[in-house]
Amino acid sequence: MKNMFKKTIAVIVVASGAAMVSAQQMPSLPTDPAVRVGKLENGLTYYIRHNELPEKQADFYIAQKVGSILEEDDQRGLAHFLEHMCFNGTTHFPDNTLREYLETIGVKFGANLNAYTSIDETVYNITNVPVIRDGIIDSCLLILHDWANDLTLAPKEIDKERGVIHEEWRTRMGAMMRMYEQVFPAMYEGSKYGHRLPIGTMEVVDNFPYQALRDYYEKWYRPDQQGIIVVGDINVDSIENKIKRLFSPIEMPKNPAKREYFPVPDNQEPIITIAKDKEQEVPVVYLFHKHEAIPDDQKNTIDYLTVNYMTWAIEEMLNNRIDELMQQANPPFIQSFIDDSNYLLAKTKGAFTGVAVTKEDGILSGTEALMKEIERVRRFGFTAGEYARAKADYLRSLEVSYNERDKQRTPSYVNEYLGNFLNGEPIPGTEFYYQTMTQIVPMIPLEAVNAWMKQLIGENNIVLSVFCPEKEGMKYPTEAELKAIIDKTQTEELTAYVDKVSNEPLLKEKPAPGKVVKKEEGAFGTTLLTLSNGVRVVIKPTDFKADQLQMEAFSPGGNSLFDNKDVLQFSNLNEVAALGGLGNFSLTDLNKVLAGKMASASASVNTYTEGVSGNCSPKDLETMLQLTYMLFTAPRTDQEAFSSYINRKKAALNNQEANPMSVFIDSLNMTLYNKNPRIFSMKAEMMDKVDYGKVMELYKNRFEDAGDFTFLFVGNIDMETATPLIEQYLGGLPTHGRKENFGQTNISFRKGKVENNFVRPLETPKSTVVLVNTGECPYTLRNKILMNITGQLLDILYTQTIREEQGGTYGVSCGGSITKYPDEKAAFQIYFDTDPTRREKMVELVRQGLADFTANGPKADDLNKVKEYMLKTYQQNQKENGYWLGVLNEYYWNGIDTNTDFESIVNGITATDLKEFAKTFFGQGNQIEVSMSSPVNK
Repeated sequence: MKNMFKKTIAVIVVASGAAMVSAQQMPSLPTDPAVRVGKLENGLTYYIRHNELPEKQADFYIAQKVGSILEEDDQRGLAHFLEHMCFNGTTHFPDNTLREYLETIGVKFGANLNAYTSIDETVYNITNVPVIRDGIIDSCLLILHDWANDLTLAPKEIDKERGVIHEEWRTRMGAMMRMYEQVFPAMYEGSKYGHRLPIGTMEVVDNFPYQALRDYYEKWYRPDQQGIIVVGDINVDSIENKIKRLFSPIEMPKNPAKREYFPVPDNQEPIITIAKDKEQEVPVVYLFHKHEAIPDDQKNTIDYLTVNYMTWAIEEMLNNRIDELMQQANPPFIQSFIDDSNYLLAKTKGAFTGVAVTKEDGILSGTEALMKEIERVRRFGFTAGEYARAKADYLRSLEVSYNERDKQRTPSYVNEYLGNFLNGEPIPGTEFYYQTMTQIVPMIPLEAVNAWMKQLIGENNIVLSVFCPEKEGMKYPTEAELKAIIDKTQTEELTAYVDKVSNEPLLKEKPAPGKVVKKEEGAFGTTLLTLSNGVRVVIKPTDFKADQLQMEAFSPGGNSLFDNKDVLQFSNLNEVAALGGLGNFSLTDLNKVLAGKMASASASVNTYTEGVSGNCSPKDLETMLQLTYMLFTAPRTDQEAFSSYINRKKAALNNQEANPMSVFIDSLNMTLYNKNPRIFSMKAEMMDKVDYGKVMELYKNRFEDAGDFTFLFVGNIDMETATPLIEQYLGGLPTHGRKENFGQTNISFRKGKVENNFVRPLETPKSTVVLVNTGECPYTLRNKILMNITGQLLDILYTQTIREEQGGTYGVSCGGSITKYPDEKAAFQIYFDTDPTRREKMVELVRQGLADFTANGPKADDLNKVKEYMLKTYQQNQKENGYWLGVLNEYYWNGIDTNTDFESIVNGITATDLKEFAKTFFGQGNQIEVSMSSPVNK
C-alpha cells in the first residue's frame, strides 16, 4: 500500500505543481489541540475532551485492541463472553450493582450502558452520564478501571450468562450468518479470520471451564491494549489526574503475549464460493477485489487524507452509475452498491467491494453487470462532469462540517478517538481538516482519481461469493460459470460511460408569490404565518446547529379518503410517486442538478395525513422550497423507472415466504386486525396489478390543494431572509378552498383473548413470541408518559427474571403507544425469542410479571431509575431540532403540549399511578398472543 501511495501522489504532484509538493513535505498531521491525549507508563492510552453538547453530560469509554481473532480453537466465543461478564460483577461493583447504580443516575442498560465485541476489538461505553457530582465521575472511571483489571468472573455468574449468550446466538443465527459460517473458511483460506466470528461456538459457550475465561482475561485485558476516552462537560485537568491516579497502578503482565494482527493471503486464482440456505429470500452476490490495507502507522499523513478523499469520490461516482443502471426497465439487479473498506472481517486486508441483490434467475447476469461496471471504470475512468459533481458535494459537506465545528455532539468526538486508538485514524480537528482539504481537493485532477481506481482493482486477488435461497427447482450457478464471467469481463470489449447532463435550472419559472396575511406569536417561541392561499407556517428559529434547517408539513386526509378497492395502489404510492423525479428531471438528472446543494424534500401519503419532509442548509433554503413546490405541482412520471420498480419488487418478494419472519408478521397482522383489507402483506403476484396512472392520480388528488397544509420549520432560519422565499414558493402553492378531514378506515384491534401459536420448520430451533394488549386510552401527555414508563419498567423486570435468572432469552422488548385518530386507543407489545422447548414457561413468566405489575405496581427503586433516565433525556432533547419538530407536530396536529409540563408530570407519577394505569389498560382484557416455533420432539 505504501507503493500505491507513492504512485498515486506522484500523479497528483505532477499535475498540481509546487503547492502540492509543499503539502507533501509535512511529516505528519497535527493532533486536534482541543483533545488531551496521553499514555501512562504502563502503556494505557487516554483521550479527554471538554464538550458541552449536551450540557452536564459526558461519555466514558474503554476500548480494547482485543477481539475474537485472538481466540484459540477451544476458546471460540470467549472474547464475546467476557464482554457480557463485565456487567455481571467487578471488585467494586459485585453482582448486578454496576447496572443498578448507573440506572439510579439515569444511565439505562442497553441504551447508555453497552458494549460490542468484533474480530479485532472490544469496546465498552457508559454514555449520557449526568456529570453533576464528582462522585458520579469517580464511579464511572472506577467502572472503567474494573472492566480493565478487576472482573470477578464468579462461577455462578458465568453459568447464568451461558444461557443468555446461547439465546443471543439463537436470535442472531439467521440465513446469512449460517451461510457466512459455510463460506468464510474458503474466503479466508490460510487465515484465522475464516474461523473467528465473535459469537463463537455453542459447544465452547456451554462447556468451557471457568479458568479458561479467567486466563483469557488475564492474558489480553492489559494496559498496552487499552484506551480510555472521556468526552463531555468535564474538567480536562481533573479527569486526567483521576485517570493517572486510578489506572497507573495497573501492572503490565510479565512476558506479555504478542498482540498479533493476522494476515490474509493473496490469491492468484479467483476464490469462488456458493452457499445456500432454506430461509434466504434472494440471491446476494459479493464481489471483492482485495488489496493491501493502509497500515495504521501510515495514516497520519496528508497522503492518507488525499487517498481517502479519492476513494470517497470513486465510491460516490460509481454508486451513482449503479443507481442509474437500476432505473432501466429490466435492471440487472434488485439492489446494488459499491464500497471500499476492510475485506469484510479483516482489518489487515482491504477490498474494493461490490454487492448485488439479484433475481433468482439473474445471478450470472447480475454478477456480470456488476463486474462490467467496475471494469468499465478501471479501463476508462470517470468523466469530468461526474468528478465535478462529486467534488462539489464533497466541498459542500466540508463546509457544513466546518460551520458546525462548534456544534458537534459528544458522540462524534468519541467515534474519532476510537478510530484513532483502534485503527490509527488521524484526528487533526475539523478546522485543520477543512483548511487543508479545501486547498488540496481543487488541485487533485481527475487523472489522479482514475489512477487511484486502477490501484484499488487488480487482475488478481478476486473473491466472488454467492449466497442463494435453497429451494426446489432453482438453478444454481457453478463455480465454472462464475469463473467464466470473471474471465470474460476482463477481456470483453467495453465502451466508455456517457454522462448525460441537463443544463436546465431546477425550476424554469418561479410561481406567482402569495403574501403573509397574518403574523402572530405561537407556542414554544414560534412565529405563525398565515399565507394568502391559506397555508399555515410555523417557524421556530434555533441555534442548536449552524447548518441545519428541518421542515415537516401535514394536511388531514391521507389514504383514509381512498376506497378500499384501491388498497393495492395506495399501498405502493409513496415509493411509486417518487420514481419519476420532478419537473423535467428524472431521479438521476435530479441528483445531478442538486450537486453541491444540501437540500432535500420528499412527499408521503400516510393513513390520516399527507405530508412533506425536508432538510437543508440555511443557504439552500430556496432549493428545498423549490423542491417542495415541485412535489405539489410537477410530479414526473417515468415508465421505464416504473417498470424497473415492478421488476425489482417482484423479484424481491418472489421468495419472501422463505423468511420465517415474513410468515410471522403475516400471522400477527391477520390475528391483530382480523383480516382487515387495508392490512396485508405485499406478494410478488400483486405487483403486476399496480396501475401507474391510478397511483399518480391518487397522489395528485392529495397534493392538488395546499390550502389546509401546515408547514413546520425548526433550525437556523432567518425570518427576514426566509419570509420572501416562503411567500414565493409556499404562498404560490395551488389552493381551491378544499376543506377536508380524514375518513374512517375501520382499522381496529381484535378484542378479547386470542392465541395463534403455530409450528413451522426452522433452520435454527427457535420460538418467536409476541403478546399484544390493546384497549381504549385517552390521548394525553400524562397517559403517554405512563405508557412509556410502564414499558421501561417491564423491560427492567424481564431483564432480571427472563434473561438473568432464567437465561431464557437474549432480551424481552416492551413498549406501548397511544394514537388519537380516528379513535383514542393504545397497544402494548411484549416481544422475545426463546428456546422452543421453553416457550410455554417463558410466556407464563411474562404473563405472571404483567399480572404482578398490575396488582402491585413497580418497585420504588426501579421507578426512580426510569424517571432519572427520562428527565435526563428530556433535558438533552431541549437542544435538538428533531425533538422540537416533534413537539410542534404534536401541538398542531394532535393538539397537545408534550413539552411544557413534562418534568412536573414525570416527577409527580407514583407507583400507585402506574398500578392504576395498568389496571385500567390491561384490565380491559384484550390480549393477543402470536408465536412461531420450530417443532419440538417430545
